[in-house]
Amino acid sequence: MMMRKNYKNLSALLLAAMLAPTLLQARELPSNLQPLEDIPPPSISSEDVPDEPEVTIVKKNGETIEEYRVGGQLYMMKVTPKHGVPYYLHREDQDGAWVNVGPNPPLSIPKWTIFRF
Repeated sequence: MMMRKNYKNLSALLLAAMLAPTLLQARELPSNLQPLEDIPPPSISSEDVPDEPEVTIVKKNGETIEEYRVGGQLYMMKVTPKHGVPYYLHREDQDGAWVNVGPNPPLSIPKWTIFRF
């Protein structure tokens, strides 16, 4: 087993020694090359970054509601009650209802029909 490892290492070393002169040769460049002009970096403004959410903070009756909007569309709310743990409300899709994601999500009660009389 040890001999095979030595042969693999030896073959890799021989291959590298054979290819090294061809890889290290200087290549001739055409004589008519000109340097490229410097391009300034693009300017970044708040209007150019549509993925940044706009956050509106509303305080009512001791609780804080942070509304997150992208493109004017409300997609998520963080509700921090006066006494308690904060939770998030978000929409599954644009027309869907608000879904509670937090420490105490609402119970999902199955509503299957088993028998009908």
